[in-house]
Amino acid sequence: MSQQPFQTVAVVGAGLVGLGWAIVFARAGLEVRIFDSQLDTRRDALQRIRNSLTDMKHHGLVDDVEVITNRIRISGSLDDAVGAADYIQESVLERTDVKTTVCEQISKAMRSDAICGSSTSGIPASQFTADLSKRDRFLVVHPVNPPHLIPLVELVAAPWTDQAIIPVVREEMKRIGQSPIVINAEVDGFVLNRLQGALLNEAWALFEDGVASLADIDAAVSHGLGRRWSFMGPFETIDLNAPGGIADYARRLAPLYHSIAASRVAKPWPNDVISRAEGERREVLSRENLVDRSAWRDQRLMALTAALSEIDHGSPSDRDNP
Repeated sequence: MSQQPFQTVAVVGAGLVGLGWAIVFARAGLEVRIFDSQLDTRRDALQRIRNSLTDMKHHGLVDDVEVITNRIRISGSLDDAVGAADYIQESVLERTDVKTTVCEQISKAMRSDAICGSSTSGIPASQFTADLSKRDRFLVVHPVNPPHLIPLVELVAAPWTDQAIIPVVREEMKRIGQSPIVINAEVDGFVLNRLQGALLNEAWALFEDGVASLADIDAAVSHGLGRRWSFMGPFETIDLNAPGGIADYARRLAPLYHSIAASRVAKPWPNDVISRAEGERREVLSRENLVDRSAWRDQRLMALTAALSEIDHGSPSDRDNP
């Protein structure tokens, strides 16, 4: 197995996540080859990337749009994209059957020393790599969307993944500016979505019970919890929220949180509650304006990323080592 830094990467799937990954790799100086089975998607890919990079330049997140774009090439076939790649990022539709088919194709086309990471947000690699000839070279490398603006990456191995490639991928993700974490078991939802799911389940329950409106529940996060969570996690948050640190916080508030958890029984989100939530959201944002609001979100993320980069002197590791 090659321990050399990745130089050429392939991105298979040119949706929002795939193109975000292409920006991540090209921004870091790697040569990128993109393949998507849809011809129209391939045709539009470079212009969509250029548009994103132009916005990023406006926020000081990249220097030269054309230099980065010129590192990216659109491939006409999966074999062409994958064959010379040191690393492949699979970002196709979030369906087990689709991933199984595409990963079979990747496995046949990739080099024996290459590594393939899947962008799946919740399907364990063991469900779509079991029968691959090179299954030991596959793992989950799950980003947060959009990956070029949010650096977290979850690394999750299948039972047969070569354990030696985990530290390789982790170091390479750090080198290209991402913030990888290693998940030690194939749990449903990995870590990110289990944490997000816990908050969502409580948010839906509060809304269903009429405790607060959708907008006010959102505000509790965007103007409250989210302000701290944008630069530190839950354990550091509580460590700083009690005079004696994390153990003191636990002694004071563990009974409260236990009673809150005990008061809830997990259940599916009711259809009538979803309809009510849809109604409240469409009153403030029409379906026609979802795309524009998503663009607004990305602009805010760019501004936040620029601010955090300035605070951290451009080094993501600074946040982890105060």
